[in-house]
Amino acid sequence: MRRGPLLDLCADYHKRIKPYHNLEILEVKDENIVSNDSETAIKQRESARVLKLIRDDEYVILLDLEGKEYDSPAFAKYLDNTLAKYAKICFVIAGSLGPSSELKARANLKWKLSSLTFLHQMCRLLVLEQIYRSFKILNNETYHK
Repeated sequence: MRRGPLLDLCADYHKRIKPYHNLEILEVKDENIVSNDSETAIKQRESARVLKLIRDDEYVILLDLEGKEYDSPAFAKYLDNTLAKYAKICFVIAGSLGPSSELKARANLKWKLSSLTFLHQMCRLLVLEQIYRSFKILNNETYHK
């Protein structure tokens, strides 16, 4: 994300999360989709860049259409339980073709954000909003809808 309203909203949620937990956002370069490359090869190259950034001791939550769905209170509880066991949680939004089998295998949790398809920038915003909402729920604080 370079600029624009979605970046501004993401920055706002990043700032809102800071009092509750440290947050770092890392991006990897999208793989160029070339017609003579297989989808598998493209996904593997993208995922390899992501996997290089993930440490062995990190808990990985991968956004995946085949993943588990949560409502906000249940996700907040899951996040709280996970933070009690792991110092660092890594949320991964894969490329436009989806995650490779290697990235899926590394994930501790596959999370289905929605059955709908969203722009990657919108997914980031939705994940940040759900993280923030989770902290508000866990701290019994009001959050205007």
